Amino acid sequence: MNANIELETMDIGAIEALYNKYKANPDSVDESFRYFFQGFDLAATRFPLKPEGANGMLSLSQKELDVLRLITSYRRRGHLFTKTNPVRTRRSYSPTLAIENFNLSERDLDTRFEAGKEIGLGKATLRDIVDRLEETYCASIGVEYRYMTKPDIVRWLQEKMETTGNREVFGKEKKLRILDSLIKASGFEDYMHKKFVGQKRFSLEGSESIIPALDAIISRGGEYNVNEVVMGMAHRGRLNVLTNVMKKPYSQVFKEFNAQNYEEEIKYGDVKYHLGYNNTFDYEGRRLSISLAPNPSHLEAVGPVVQGIARAMLEEEHEFNYDEVLPIVVHGDSAIAGQGVVYETIQFSKLNGYKTGGTIHIVINNQVGFTTNYLQARSSTYCTDIAKVTQSPVFHVNGDDVEAMVYVAKLALEFRQKYNIDVFIDLLSYRKYGHNEGDEPRFTQPELYDIIAKHKNPRDIYAEKLIAEGVIKREAFETKVSDFYQVLEDAHGESVGSGRLHLQPFLEGKSRDIEFPEPIDYERPAETRISPELFLSLANSITTLPEDKKFFNKVYRLFSQRAEMIKSDSYDWAMGELMAYASLASEMHSVRLSGQDSERGTFSHRHAEIITEDGKDKYFPLKNLGVAQAPVRVYNSLLSEYGVLGFEYGYSLAHPSGLTIWEAQFGDFYNVGQVIVDQYIVSGQEKWGLRSGIVLLLPHGYEGQGAEHSSGRVERFLTMCGNYNIQVVNCTTPANFFHVLRRQLHRPIRVPLVVFTPKSLLRHPSCVSTLADFTESNFREIISDKVNDPNQIKRVLLCSGKIYYELATAREEARRDDVSIIRIEQLYPFPDKQIDEVLVKHPSDVELVWVQEEPLNMGAAFFIQQQLGDRLTRVISRPASGVTAEGLTALHKINQAIIIEKAFE
Repeated sequence: MNANIELETMDIGAIEALYNKYKANPDSVDESFRYFFQGFDLAATRFPLKPEGANGMLSLSQKELDVLRLITSYRRRGHLFTKTNPVRTRRSYSPTLAIENFNLSERDLDTRFEAGKEIGLGKATLRDIVDRLEETYCASIGVEYRYMTKPDIVRWLQEKMETTGNREVFGKEKKLRILDSLIKASGFEDYMHKKFVGQKRFSLEGSESIIPALDAIISRGGEYNVNEVVMGMAHRGRLNVLTNVMKKPYSQVFKEFNAQNYEEEIKYGDVKYHLGYNNTFDYEGRRLSISLAPNPSHLEAVGPVVQGIARAMLEEEHEFNYDEVLPIVVHGDSAIAGQGVVYETIQFSKLNGYKTGGTIHIVINNQVGFTTNYLQARSSTYCTDIAKVTQSPVFHVNGDDVEAMVYVAKLALEFRQKYNIDVFIDLLSYRKYGHNEGDEPRFTQPELYDIIAKHKNPRDIYAEKLIAEGVIKREAFETKVSDFYQVLEDAHGESVGSGRLHLQPFLEGKSRDIEFPEPIDYERPAETRISPELFLSLANSITTLPEDKKFFNKVYRLFSQRAEMIKSDSYDWAMGELMAYASLASEMHSVRLSGQDSERGTFSHRHAEIITEDGKDKYFPLKNLGVAQAPVRVYNSLLSEYGVLGFEYGYSLAHPSGLTIWEAQFGDFYNVGQVIVDQYIVSGQEKWGLRSGIVLLLPHGYEGQGAEHSSGRVERFLTMCGNYNIQVVNCTTPANFFHVLRRQLHRPIRVPLVVFTPKSLLRHPSCVSTLADFTESNFREIISDKVNDPNQIKRVLLCSGKIYYELATAREEARRDDVSIIRIEQLYPFPDKQIDEVLVKHPSDVELVWVQEEPLNMGAAFFIQQQLGDRLTRVISRPASGVTAEGLTALHKINQAIIIEKAFE
């Protein structure tokens, strides 16, 4: 409940009764009313309209109450009646804020009201009160904030805005700085339009005010202890931001239009308006680093990536000082309203495992989505209504009023630094051309583009204002414009000297010692084994519970079973996994794992976090290793794949010396994050020079659980393999899983790792490893049978994953000593040499058969056929299907049995 909102609908008698109840017992009324009524106790009071009577009871004047209602309504609804749209007439809303709607009239305009104190005027005439309210809430800035439920934040914003009329009075020097910024923003676009006719650049024209706004945020950031700015934005205006905010050389951008190839050995790269960039420079006397993350055409995909990058910086370099790392995300109006990943990202912005201390969101609202009118692009009133999810304030700003935009940008920065929550700026503007410079917008918005064609750009509007104010002479302005044109001409001359382009890898400073993968990296084993002494020490630490805490009985049983594994030298999957994390942490490599139910594990196998019996405390075995260690962080994520996967990918980019893992609840569900897989994980290395060692854990295996709980879609990942861009593995032993996780940090490369993890094997009695498996060997790309006489082998079964155990059991039961089984643990890069080393020992006419659980058109079947060619005799699988698995357990068992039988026919 909000007291000021309720006030608008309450009569005097009800307010008096509620106040008297508050006076008798403050705790008897709602918190927001307590906050409201505290004002009546101030000297002369902020709200009061008449002093209290001798009996301590409140007496209110009806007119004063009407003025208070007017003030409250401006605060709540003023944003609906603003002058924020530079090229369109605003939609009409009723009731309006006319004073007649509040039982007031023109006769009251010169009456002085105590209510003026509420907006910082002191006792004032109604005319002055209305003028201040119009200036604050209905001019070039509209504000939505009254839905916020924390009174201290609401009051802070009110006082900031109402005491100044929601404006800043800029001096001559600051005005000229703003003008210079606009000259660069508009001049850059003018030059590009003339020099690169018809080429796509996704012009900023119409929205240039964002450039001085970003300049204001960055230049003032030093006052608030900002050291790092992490940005994400789509293609609109990106080249302008890169050059005029991040100081990327103009010549470099021009070269990106003309280059024929890359200086580096990159086969593909990406278009210029997707590239990322990093720069560090002195800004207003402070050293500041700015990173603009690379972004695909998939709008808003970069949002969670930015949050992950910022979080890694916070954790690893800034000791969670939110003031030092500032995320800024620039959106489009249609994208922020239409893309679901925005909701996912904003929803985790306050969660402990993902919080980055607030993001400044700026919407370049050009009121058209490609060709779609804004009325067709959303059901909500504003494109920024998503902000209400986290009770973040929204500032709607007229893009033609650059001073208003700069003022709001500075206020947004101050708000973010003070409260560490998100804040939104809706820059209402327009798009001078179509979606790109070759597009004709009049096909779909003829009336709007007739208006735009006659409309001056923000630079010229502001220049006319400053000329009228006497801040600058017209000749001086025109000289500034022509001088900047010459700067661009000189830069263009530099750009045509070479046809080869240098592609700066994103976050190059963090990955300077990391190499791009080569074939040799997969031919020489990485040293991942650890000493028996360290292994046993860590194993004992993570299987010991503290005596001063009381746990659930099943927890004691679980830890007793794990301790028994040490004695019996038989470690299951969970122990193999936990030991990988513990050993890396003991080597001072931090570990981060997040996903749905990851703390316990979907299948109740991990138990990285133990809750006490009373539910009031937690114990983390991996944080208590008994030795110096790096952090191990395991988080349950919100129910999101797209957003959280993007976050973890960003985190992995900014922290290559740690192990970053995202786990799907079931492997099938990763496809909700397919955009991150396609546009970042498998292609980021080749497009943008990214180096990510992210690990995806995708539970996979056919156990009769239906179409949505069986397949991690092995086939999809294998079709995207090329140029050593990812690694795909399906381990069958705890030790091999241990080694492949450790391998991520024990090579000079960082390549995404996709692991198809087991479900039934988590507790399979044969799926165990010994101490020697962890301490005497490294990762094994294939695991073959120990065959006494290879010449007796007539058939070799190739397989991957848990079906091996079913095949091995069936072979033993059938006593088929003429059949050998090779487990392909690493599907990509494909281990040709290791397979050949085994096959060469067998007769040349041995039958080579691929066996899989998946349908023929899924799994690894086609990939294996491509790799082995004519050497492969046949494939055994389920029949090709559009569905991954059977819905009935009975049918599953029948089809599974057929596969096993065929393998030994």
